[in-house]
Amino acid sequence: MAEKKMTAEEVNKYMENLMGFLPRMFKVINTVTPDPGKTFADFYATIFGDGAISKKIKELMFTAIGVSWCSPRCIIHVIPAIKAGATTGEIFEAVAVGMIGAGFVPGGPGIPYAFEYALKALDIADKYSKGQSWEYLPTTKFDHGIY
Repeated sequence: MAEKKMTAEEVNKYMENLMGFLPRMFKVINTVTPDPGKTFADFYATIFGDGAISKKIKELMFTAIGVSWCSPRCIIHVIPAIKAGATTGEIFEAVAVGMIGAGFVPGGPGIPYAFEYALKALDIADKYSKGQSWEYLPTTKFDHGIY
């Protein structure tokens, strides 16, 4: 018997529950075809779930990677880190490590640039923790050449 297909809304909730957040791209993809969203969430849970390293630490690591590479789409991992129990102190230390890493990776963006992303990650964490509206990246406008 074939498995029942999930609706976009069901997959969005599934992703939010399993991953701790819903990536913006999947809000769109899931309206067209929800299967990739469910598959991605299952894959994500396999990688980021508790194992030898806790989910919290994995999410903090990925947040630090986002800071070190100045990736707004990666610093969003601060949200599932908080949901997994990360404290403000742990978040600060993770983004500080990412910031320093940006200055030592060959071809990396450099500490001053990563500092801005560290501040953004801390701002998102603060707003999320207070129940305030937050955004990691403005929606793409496609009105100014190369994005």
